[in-house]
Amino acid sequence: MTSLRPWKSIKKNAFLDGGRCGLKKKQLPFMAVLCTVMLFIAYRTTVYQYQHTQMEERLHPFDTLKESALASGFLHYLPHGIVHASSDLELKPLWSTNRSKVESYSLRNLLAIPVGLKLKNNVDTIVEKFLPENFTVILFHYDGNVDGWWDLKWSSQAIHIVAQNQTKWWFAKRFLHPAVVSIYDYIFLWDEDLGVEKFDPRRYLELVRSEGLEISQPALDPNSTDIHHRITIRARTKKFHRRVYDSRGSTKCSDASEGPPCTGFVEGMAPVFSRSAWYCTWHLIQNDLVHGWGVDMKLGYCAQGDRTKKVGVIDSEYIVHKGIRTLGGRGKKGSKPEALGKKHSSAPVDARVEIRRQSTWELQIFKDRWKEAVKKDRKWVDPFRTSNRRRSSTYSNTRKQRRHTQ
Repeated sequence: MTSLRPWKSIKKNAFLDGGRCGLKKKQLPFMAVLCTVMLFIAYRTTVYQYQHTQMEERLHPFDTLKESALASGFLHYLPHGIVHASSDLELKPLWSTNRSKVESYSLRNLLAIPVGLKLKNNVDTIVEKFLPENFTVILFHYDGNVDGWWDLKWSSQAIHIVAQNQTKWWFAKRFLHPAVVSIYDYIFLWDEDLGVEKFDPRRYLELVRSEGLEISQPALDPNSTDIHHRITIRARTKKFHRRVYDSRGSTKCSDASEGPPCTGFVEGMAPVFSRSAWYCTWHLIQNDLVHGWGVDMKLGYCAQGDRTKKVGVIDSEYIVHKGIRTLGGRGKKGSKPEALGKKHSSAPVDARVEIRRQSTWELQIFKDRWKEAVKKDRKWVDPFRTSNRRRSSTYSNTRKQRRHTQ
């Protein structure tokens, strides 16, 4: 009898094992479904986190500066919370009677102008227009003369930077770093020879915001001394415009035109940038090409979207470009430039002519660099190439249909 017990035990265990095995087989499809669901949830979570990070970088591009610095290890010995990657150009008091006061940075804007003492009165008129509208003012003194400005009542409120015979773009590249100007909604990078009698900064920015313009400029009075592109001329019957139509000259501007100088264009004399547009533009400015020729033709790539919609010229608030040459010479356009030096200790050097030669040379270098960068960056896709071809094709088909109907 006892010899049968192990057999029964074996049969019982086999039965139980078989039941467990059958149960496991039935659970396999359920486990597969569960694993699939978990993988899907993990995938969606990863995608969401990536998209959220990308969105944060677009909304707060300057915050990434701190993270990249921390990741690089340069700030390894500092506690994370002590790092502040951004700054501003606001003057700070050496002492304060109200130490608990927190200064508000809402709706702050920046006006930056290269200045020389010869146009002091004109610069005074410009600044007086901007200061009541909560603007911070920074003056780039290219003639080395700062003492001559202290008699102006607002001079002590401005930031003064001195560098002998340097251009606006040289100053901007070195002193308007995106991390330093991140609190400002708009950056006005203007020349010193602009007439602002018919210009109001507050009304200008109201229109820029309402139309969603990332890069803009005030229109030029038709009576201005220096006008290079027709798109910058004021249209008397409009508040603003984004394109121009012109069948004259070598550059024809029509509905088919999708790029500068017909649309998506402002000139370098009085550009206005949003915070995001300046972040891109600052990187576009070349460190060693000081005159900035050619940059205005590429500003549309920094418009944070379609340049035909995000770039515009404001007609209702317009300025006068007086065309006064000061850097490297004196006098208005067309006047006899001053000979400021000698070449090889013999023939005098015409500074204005030499500056123009330098500008032309730098323009070609910039064009070559752009072509080379496009060629090397195989992942880069021109965001305007497709629309250009589509628009040109539509325009061509429309013309053919008109000829056929006629």
